[in-house]
Amino acid sequence: MAESIGFVGVGRMGGLMARRLIDAGYELTIYDTSEEAMKPLLEAGAHRAQSPAEVASAAEIVLVSLPTPPVVQAVALGPNGITEGKKCKIFIDTSTTGATYEKRIAEGLAAKGITEVDAPVSGGLKGAAKGALAVMVSCADETFDRVKPILIHLGKLFHVGKKPGNGQTMKLLNNLLSATAMAIGSEAVVMGVKAGLDAQQVVDCINAGTGKNSATEDKIPRYVIPRTFNLGFAVGLLNKDVRLCMEEAEALGIPMVVGSAVRQMLAIVTASEGQDADMTEMIKPLERWAGVEAK
Repeated sequence: MAESIGFVGVGRMGGLMARRLIDAGYELTIYDTSEEAMKPLLEAGAHRAQSPAEVASAAEIVLVSLPTPPVVQAVALGPNGITEGKKCKIFIDTSTTGATYEKRIAEGLAAKGITEVDAPVSGGLKGAAKGALAVMVSCADETFDRVKPILIHLGKLFHVGKKPGNGQTMKLLNNLLSATAMAIGSEAVVMGVKAGLDAQQVVDCINAGTGKNSATEDKIPRYVIPRTFNLGFAVGLLNKDVRLCMEEAEALGIPMVVGSAVRQMLAIVTASEGQDADMTEMIKPLERWAGVEAK
């Protein structure tokens, strides 16, 4: 008989991860505030729950993929949340929650006899669909052995620590570097175009040399130059992730000179383009200031 697991938050990322688990043969009970998000999974055989508590009453292991730390905390510990379920023993947080929130949530869950697994993911919609995410897992060895057969369907696992927050720190470092690459890559391409160079040739030359990064190799040629801007990760979420990283760095006493500049750039982009703008639209304010388009 297929193991029954739960999934709360089946939006863009969560829905793709949940589908991977259904395709792997797991019996899935799901909940999301969006009926539209749940529909394709229900059609694929998932069971509908009316609340996170109901999901936690149907499965011993529950995964969540949620947009912000307060939402994760509410789903885990709030009214009709996971702690009000009757069956859940392991809570797997694949969201980007930040170390401070993750520790607080883990303590609240532990008080109810539920083990928290800190397991944020990176790799975007494409990685989620293909099961090629980087899954940064932090939990005790015995818990890792228990959840590994499930998480392996999502991507490559990295057991980065044993304490709540270790996985979150690793994820925030990754997203800081991703945001930094996009910011400085955008500046370089806009400068090149303003100077009379061809945008595609700028990235081609950079990618043949030592300046290449994730923005010049993938995001700018694939989503900026063709003007599609549909990578699928909102600039508002990236802004949140970099803010969390800066706050964690400050708590650790680590100076982040470049990171602070990237945070400022993201604040500008979020204000000018909107929370829901794609992160690849980070280049747009630079283009307007320079009076050119990288296309």
